[in-house]
Amino acid sequence: MTCFSHSKWTLGLMAGVASLAAALPARSQSADPDGAVVEELVVTARRRAETLNDVPISLTVQTGEQLEQRGAPDITSLQRVTPNLTLQVSRGTNSTLTAFIRGVGQQDPLWGFEPGVGLYIDDVYVARPQGAVLDIYDVERIEVLRGPQGTLYGRNTIGGAIKYVTKRLDTSKPQLRARAALGSYQQRDFILSGSLPLGQRAAVGAAIAKYDRDGYGKNLFTGAGTYNKDVISGRLSLEMHPTEDLFLSLSGDYMEDDSNTNHGHRERPIPAALAGLVNPPACRAVLESRYDTCAGLGDANEVITKGASLLAEWSPEGSFTFKSITAYREGVTHGTGIDFDNTPARILDVAVADTIYRDDQFSQELQLLYEGKRLQGVAGVYYLDASASGQFDTILQAANLTQGTTGSVDTKSFAVFADFSYSLNERLSISVGGRWTRDKKNALVFKANYLGLGSPITGRAAAPFQTLTNYGASKTFEEFTPRLSLTYELTPDVNAYAAYGRGFKSGGFDMRGDATATPATRDGYDPEIVDSYEAGLKGALFDRRLRFTSAAFYTKYKGQQITTQRVNPAGTGVVSFVDNVGSSTIYGAELEAQAQLTERFSASLALGYTKAKFDEFLSYVPNAAPPPTFVLADVADQRQFQNTPKWTGNLSLAYEHPLGDAGRLQLLGSMSFRSDSSMFETPFPQVDQPAYELYDLNLVYTSADERWRVGLHGRNLTNKRYRTGAYTFAFDPAAPATLVFGDSVIGFYGPPRTVTLTLDHRF
Repeated sequence: MTCFSHSKWTLGLMAGVASLAAALPARSQSADPDGAVVEELVVTARRRAETLNDVPISLTVQTGEQLEQRGAPDITSLQRVTPNLTLQVSRGTNSTLTAFIRGVGQQDPLWGFEPGVGLYIDDVYVARPQGAVLDIYDVERIEVLRGPQGTLYGRNTIGGAIKYVTKRLDTSKPQLRARAALGSYQQRDFILSGSLPLGQRAAVGAAIAKYDRDGYGKNLFTGAGTYNKDVISGRLSLEMHPTEDLFLSLSGDYMEDDSNTNHGHRERPIPAALAGLVNPPACRAVLESRYDTCAGLGDANEVITKGASLLAEWSPEGSFTFKSITAYREGVTHGTGIDFDNTPARILDVAVADTIYRDDQFSQELQLLYEGKRLQGVAGVYYLDASASGQFDTILQAANLTQGTTGSVDTKSFAVFADFSYSLNERLSISVGGRWTRDKKNALVFKANYLGLGSPITGRAAAPFQTLTNYGASKTFEEFTPRLSLTYELTPDVNAYAAYGRGFKSGGFDMRGDATATPATRDGYDPEIVDSYEAGLKGALFDRRLRFTSAAFYTKYKGQQITTQRVNPAGTGVVSFVDNVGSSTIYGAELEAQAQLTERFSASLALGYTKAKFDEFLSYVPNAAPPPTFVLADVADQRQFQNTPKWTGNLSLAYEHPLGDAGRLQLLGSMSFRSDSSMFETPFPQVDQPAYELYDLNLVYTSADERWRVGLHGRNLTNKRYRTGAYTFAFDPAAPATLVFGDSVIGFYGPPRTVTLTLDHRF
């Protein structure tokens, strides 16, 4: 049960904002502007350096310093402080990312599916979500751009974009920093980073991080920990200024996640008809701890991602800058799969012998930036060559059936783009941009049924008795995505803007598609299109002791790609559909504010509201008339948006106490809130997440010379249990064949209460 309703929480926030606003003018007469102002941030949301106030985009920025002070373990912590953002570890994984902004995203991380929120590391697009739960180290800032970013960031940014910006190296003197974290569940994190100048115009940098933590729960069948962490990652970089006009940066990164497989928690007992398959008997019931499992499929898991990039930036005398970004990335996931029934039996297991996913990508981007007195902007071209593949067996013990699935998809994408701003007068400016994108996809899909438990995918010699899908296909998608905005300077510190933008998410082919049950799967699915209208107000008030950003948006969303899985009434096992289900309307608002109430006391607020409704939802539903098949029907009144709470918010209070020559002490407390949300488009009350609040408290000491920092960080202090994902293969008495799924309803949960001690030293 939540502490209070979301309406009371919202009213409380509004009252708090009113109190802050009322308090600020009362102090403005005596405030010291130099000691009590909120600093303005510089961002690169439009691919060029601008102040946050000047960017006509709804945008949240968290610096590396802010994230460390909050004890943020990885980028999913942004969900706590960013309006209308869902950013979580994907169900059944430890390092795959699920991202939604304003109701738009993608939960299914299967190869070939495209995310709806783009992730960028130093302007390099990360095409796949595997290994994308980035840890917080060596980071300058993270920018979260809300709304479609189809002009400057291109395909698959229809919900928005997340930019992870690393720190530039210091070429003036050596730098060395060591950081350690010890905490709950035997947390043991160690990070070492530094840089070394090479003469006056170059520097080499390196960072290495090792993260270890015991599990929040236990696999009661194998004895292994669940929700544990075993990650090593590193980064090498070389930066050079061969001339005053030329900058070069070569970097490489590596991440290996050996954390145990996350099988989740079974939310229903084993049906009596299948109880005899499950031993020991204790594994037939719902386990008390939400972090425990009885999964028998295995615990081994390994995710490896690595990449390299070269940035070349030439700024000759004048107003032009030429930039080239060349990058290559690859990833592989080895593991045992996901035990959907969460028992030692093989009632419903998705298993592999070795590799589950494999992907690689090469990208090249060329930019021409112009910075004039009244005209500024960027134009460029972009090329991506990517491939992704995978394989798995779906094992149904009660039916003595295995469904083997394997396939691959190759993508070649080309785009040209431009975005320019022009100052019409001292106060009014206009921005116009557009991007043309062409995606070509080649797919291979194979799916077959095998008698017995296993197929050649999992190392069992067997021949299919029924080939369901076996095809190769190619499809090309093209789209033009414009953007237009007007910005008006109301005062030197306050800007108003209005903007229109279009986003495009590429179409593709269903890698799980059953061409026997649904022959149209061979034709693939079409792109998604988002048209968004936005108006905002941002700036600074009260001698710049209050900074705020606000926006209201209205979005038309067409062609949503929705994944549905169910038993086939014809008896051919699990059937997957990826449909362009129709259209929807989304609207809402966002408010962020940071206030320096006194020289020592500050507050920040984030509040988001999203109302998302399907106008049309075309879905295949079982046809009762023989022969058993599926028919298309509009079920919009029975569906709702997944991972999209109506309200999200955060209220943080910070107090800094000077200790003279000994340094300073900062106390930071925060409360974040999310109203109830659905895990899937089809509501399933047993796993849908009710509204909840999370409370965090941080105490940080910093020495006077800034070399030492000690922090004590408490997160989720009330030990709230909340779901971040689910799978629902429920038994339906009206469809007896669904018993073979074992009534497997699985939940995945966010971290419990943790306390962490951090020690940071800069040499």
